[in-house]
Order: sequence, then C-alpha cells, then structure tokens
Amino acid sequence: MRLLVTGGAGFIGSHFVRKALAEGAEVLNLDLLTYAGGLDTMEDFLNHPKHRFVKGDIKDRELVMELMGEVEYVVHFAAETHVDRSILEGGDFVLTDVYGTYVLLEAARRRGSIKKFLHISTDEVYGPIEKGSFREGDPLNPSSPYAASKAGADRLAYAFHRTYGLPVVIVRPSNNYGPYQHPEKAIPLFITNLLEGKKIPLYGTGENIREWVFVEDCVEGLWILLEKSQAGECYNLSSNFELKNIELARKILEIMGMGEDWIEFVQDRPGHDVRYSVDSSKVRGLGWRPRVGFEAGLRRTVEWYKNHRDWWERRKSGEFQQYYKRVYGGSL
Repeated sequence: MRLLVTGGAGFIGSHFVRKALAEGAEVLNLDLLTYAGGLDTMEDFLNHPKHRFVKGDIKDRELVMELMGEVEYVVHFAAETHVDRSILEGGDFVLTDVYGTYVLLEAARRRGSIKKFLHISTDEVYGPIEKGSFREGDPLNPSSPYAASKAGADRLAYAFHRTYGLPVVIVRPSNNYGPYQHPEKAIPLFITNLLEGKKIPLYGTGENIREWVFVEDCVEGLWILLEKSQAGECYNLSSNFELKNIELARKILEIMGMGEDWIEFVQDRPGHDVRYSVDSSKVRGLGWRPRVGFEAGLRRTVEWYKNHRDWWERRKSGEFQQYYKRVYGGSL
C-alpha cells in the first residue's frame, strides 16, 4: 500500500504515519513545516526505509501532481486548524483548507489511479448542538472561519465524488488530544502553562462542552476507514466522552497536584460554540472502538509533556508569545 499523507509532520498526521508504517505501508509525507509541524515531531520515523518526507505546499499544483502519480491512496490532514487563529486572520484558512484541498482533489482526479482519498474534516462543521448528537446526514452550520473553511473543503471533496466519481471518504473526528499536540490547543496549553508556573486561561465561565478522543484511538479508526469505508460516504469519529472545559481544567489540575486557584477566567472568544457532539455508530459498525479511557489518556499526555519540555518550549517562544497576548490578554 502506497500512501500520500499530507500534514504528516503535524499532530494527528504524524500519529497516522506511525500507524501506517507499523502496518507495513509505504508513506510519502508532504508537509510545509509551518509553525504547527516540525522535523522533531517525526524523529522516530523520519529515516524509516518506507517513509519519504517532502517539504512542500499542498497549494503547489505541479508538486502535488507529481507526487500523486507515485501513490495509490491519499490521507489528507494538512490544514490550518486553530479556531482562535482563524478569528484573528481567516485568509490563510481559506487558502490552505479550501484551495489546498481542491489542488489535491484535482490532481487525484487527473491521475485517475487513486483507490481512496480519505479527507479529514472535523465535527465543528456541524456547529453547536444543545442536546443529542449529530449524524452524518445532518446539515452543516459552521460558526468560526476555521469551521467554515473545513466545511468548504468537506463539501468540495464530496462534490468531486459526485461529479467525477473520485473515491472520496470524509471523516469528521471530534477533539483529539495526546502527545505532539501544539501548545496553542487547550489540553497542551493548560499542561504546559502549569509546568511553567503559569495559570490556565479559561474562556468565559468554562461551561462549554467538547468531546475528546485520544489521538491513537483516532488513527486506529482512520486506518479501519481506509480499509473498510465506502467511497462517497462520511463517517463521524468520536469516543462519545464529553466534558465541560472547567471540568477538563480540574482534571488536569488534579493529575498535576494543583488547586483551582491556578485557573484564570478570561474574556470569552467571539462565537464560542457551547457544545459539540457527534454520533459515531457508523464507524463503530465497521469494528472500531476507542480503547483509551479519557483519564488514562490524559495522564499519559501530562507525562509526555513533562518529559518533552524542549519540544513544547520551542513552540511557545517567539511568535507564539505575541499570539497568546492577542488571544488571552496579558503575557506569558
């Protein structure tokens, strides 16, 4: 099996590459190495005999066309992904998430040899839901520029299946967490702030609810979908474990032996969705089940950040400090 993985130097993408190599696949890994990716995220597999890394942009039509001719399957992670950054400046999200996805889809269409194109979307394309859970056929109602750009890419991928017969499969995972996640995201931000002796910045009153799935469970589900899913279908992927942000902060504080005085409530972000929830029974029907309980996964994650301080300190220097001030106020 020969795979093109886009964004394989990022969080979920790098975990998927590890899984694919463990399964014996050959991986062609395309990543631009923006702030969210890095060679140090791939140290354990960068020189694997079945792994080839190419630094490049998914918006580069010539490069993508060339690489597409070398593979049978595409797993597309590469995207701008952080809601807060999209609120500050959404243009890069439209260009990368929508146009970049178009470039990949068009190259796959023109090559005509791709057996499956797995497009990684997000549960945020549905927007918020007060009760119950979204199913795959429900309408999309994204709230943030990030979610809107992912919804655009999601529907573009589906259009290439309907119009051209491209064997596209869309996956909408809920919030992932685990090792190698950039510290702009909630769980690693909370952990690393506390390791630095700084408070957890919590939006509003902390009542917003999210579903959490450990990243290794997510990539197990993606591998099953690569093998068993039907072209033209969409699959939600979630552990169905949900938690208020204030409860998440308390669990991290408990693991780290710290009290609630380490929480700092900050002004809520614009358009902050109250709750996300998706029904993952469709992918469970293919045999997938999450294996890592939330508390066990959270403890593993805390330990990883404790033991990899150099990795996250590099990402919390320079530009990140200016970003943090703009989003949360104050300073690091």
